[in-house]
Amino acid sequence: MDTVFQTDPLQSELFDSLRLELRRGCLILAVLAQLREEHYGYTLRKALADHGLAIEESTLYPLLRRLETQGLLTSEWREEEKRNKRFYRLSPLGRRILDQLLAEWNGINDSLHRILGSQAASAVESQPELTGHQE
Repeated sequence: MDTVFQTDPLQSELFDSLRLELRRGCLILAVLAQLREEHYGYTLRKALADHGLAIEESTLYPLLRRLETQGLLTSEWREEEKRNKRFYRLSPLGRRILDQLLAEWNGINDSLHRILGSQAASAVESQPELTGHQE
């Protein structure tokens, strides 16, 4: 029996938990960045999905309410296409916080690239057949 494709349920559960944790922070940043332009819930979900970040309604709407409570978003109800829709956009505080979070994200991202790049280079250097250097 081939066990290569089977996953340990504990490992799978751990991965899912860590992936969810990583995704939460990324989604906050993505939502704030997308709300530099006004959106209502459906168009925000669609814009995020179009960029590869699908988000469930059950995740998005509580997140929008929390970000608004924190003063990072403003919202208003308006009628569009004969339906009332709640439109969201960044508040002035939200713009400042987004700029700070983006600077932090870029710093973390640069560090991770350096860390992962140096590990990849070390792995290649430790295998002379990959570098073309034979000893």
